Amino acid sequence: MALNIKLLSARFAEEAAKHCDQIEKELLALEAGGFAKEVLDSIFRTAHTIKGAARMLKMTAISEVAHRMEDVLELLRDGQRSLSRELMDLLLKGVDTIRQLIADVAVGNPLPESLPPVCFELVQLLKENGQQEKCPVQSASELAEARGMDEKKELTVIQHDFVQIRAEQLDELIQLMGEMVSYQYRKKQQAYIVHDIMRLSETSLELVSLPNNNNEHGEYDRKELAGTLIALHSQLRKIQDSLRNDAVIENLLTTELQERSLKIRMLPIATAFDKINRVVRDLAYSTGKEIEFQVEGGDTELDRKIIEQLGDCLLHMIRNAVDHGIELPQTRVMAGKDKRGVIRLSAFYDSGGVTIILQDDGAGISLDHIKMTAIEKRLLTEDAVDKLTEMELLELIFLPGFSTSSIITDISGRGVGMNVVRQTITDKLKGSVRIQTRAGEGTTFLLKVPITLALSRMLIVSASSHTFAVPAYSVQEVIMVPASQVINVVGKRALRVREQLVPLEELETILSCPQVAKREQKELQVVLVASGTERLALIVDAIISEADMVIKSLPSAIKHLALISGFTVGSNDEIISVLGVTALIKQARENKADIGDFFGVNSQKQRKTILVVDDSANTRDIVKSILESYGYQVELAEDGLVAIEKTGKKVYDAVITDVEMPNLDGFSLTLHLRQDERYRQIPVIIVTSREKAEDKRRGIQVGANAYIVKGAFDQNNLIETVQNVIGQ
Repeated sequence: MALNIKLLSARFAEEAAKHCDQIEKELLALEAGGFAKEVLDSIFRTAHTIKGAARMLKMTAISEVAHRMEDVLELLRDGQRSLSRELMDLLLKGVDTIRQLIADVAVGNPLPESLPPVCFELVQLLKENGQQEKCPVQSASELAEARGMDEKKELTVIQHDFVQIRAEQLDELIQLMGEMVSYQYRKKQQAYIVHDIMRLSETSLELVSLPNNNNEHGEYDRKELAGTLIALHSQLRKIQDSLRNDAVIENLLTTELQERSLKIRMLPIATAFDKINRVVRDLAYSTGKEIEFQVEGGDTELDRKIIEQLGDCLLHMIRNAVDHGIELPQTRVMAGKDKRGVIRLSAFYDSGGVTIILQDDGAGISLDHIKMTAIEKRLLTEDAVDKLTEMELLELIFLPGFSTSSIITDISGRGVGMNVVRQTITDKLKGSVRIQTRAGEGTTFLLKVPITLALSRMLIVSASSHTFAVPAYSVQEVIMVPASQVINVVGKRALRVREQLVPLEELETILSCPQVAKREQKELQVVLVASGTERLALIVDAIISEADMVIKSLPSAIKHLALISGFTVGSNDEIISVLGVTALIKQARENKADIGDFFGVNSQKQRKTILVVDDSANTRDIVKSILESYGYQVELAEDGLVAIEKTGKKVYDAVITDVEMPNLDGFSLTLHLRQDERYRQIPVIIVTSREKAEDKRRGIQVGANAYIVKGAFDQNNLIETVQNVIGQ
């Protein structure tokens, strides 16, 4: 029987990807905790597994990288080499290389004939240690020939979307299927009973239709009719009891099937958390910071689709925590803190959903910087900013392009990430995100998401003759309140709930529903909802029911309706709007400001002029063509001295400069411009190949607004940065 190479390759890619995650996790644990033989042995075994499986499938490039990693790990295990950052970087680079090759296999791309560069770097390390190669480094094709592989055979791999299911889960599902099949037999029996009822009913109708007479035959007809009706009634009672019992059984079976089916797609959130450890390590190294990364609640399970969406959100927040939150070691020591900062990521079940908390012990978010940024970007006037509460100020962070960073880098500062977080959590996942911060002590992000997207638990309520759905994980409690207990606080109604004042609003008023005449109520039906630390008491006409429902997204034509997050279909085929609790609370908040209108300022693009300074004519032309395609006017200078001459005659809207140039470098040019009164506030963007942390800090010191590394440079990167510092 011929082997199904396509299927084997797809399975290998899936398994090997998990092995890579395991190796990376254990390497980071080894680096953080020091030498541990059992961890090293586990890494060695996993690398060996990848090597063996890749060789069987003739994936030479993958097997050779794993093989060379084995050799280096053996040095560590035998005590011939000690742990170091350089060695760990190389091993992690090997993991990244295998991961990339696996990705190529998964989509059917052919693997390269030559070995990846990391193979030669690993061999060089072995040579430095005085170890002879077990076999010379050859090309992948030469190795294939040496092992008798058929080079001409090409493997075309089809990508499969596999879901791993534990055996016991599959057994439970099959058992439940058996119960439902057995239940169908009961339905057939009911069909026979209904058939008998129909026969008795027809007989009764025939007897009733006979002419009425007083003879003995008529008396017999009446007796027969009475007997038939008694039998009919008995059968009807039997089918009624059977249907009632079956409704209970069907509900139990359906609920169990729903729970077990959804559980199959559930994954521990650690699958997202574990990948962040590597990100924190690399970012800490590139920024010159020392960070301890802690994870709690990794076994909390969520729908796989939600975890996939959460990945990017967590990455954006982690990058901000490292770049903006955690201070440099010397700064922390001067502030009386431990030089090593702490970032803690945790998850736990909460009110039918899952709460994820990202906390750092860094500098916190400066509310003054938020105010200043909002005014500088002309989002709000000074008077409007002064009226905002602390929570409303923090909400501004989620606006597109909003950032309080003193400089834009390849790590963060463009004000894009937090806007992505808000859109993903609230719009796509129907959850909420809140911020808490204290100057000098750190910042906490609280994300709340449903457990699954397939079904959502909803509380169905009515207000002003309309039906609405409120996500159950946002509902704290439902209470009946005497109207006499409503109090007024600064012109607004409120309730005292367990010694806490909670704002009280009618749901129909917040939603601007048409008013319906009502009689005065002595008791109010109130739904207490929460988003983060904020709460709101909603007066509704009635609580209709609670149910698990499929939520549909809003059509594009009405996606701008912030108070409505989606819709569902009720039992009577009615369309029910799903309310966005975060938006409801914002709408009801005293002195609220419509953040959506903050961009109502005149955003018409003005033709602005930018000076590009670089000693490379090719680079100047590339940057010039990119900027001009977006409507900017561009002038050029070949070095810092020429730039000083040009800026002395004219004030540009922005200056983009390289660092390494003859006559005068970019750092010196920026420093010179900042000493010129006319250029104190003019944005300066540094574009350079220098990516060391000290170079970025030098850019901050001389007064640059953004620092772009050419290795991370692309057209969108440049344009986003320019738009952030000087506008559209």
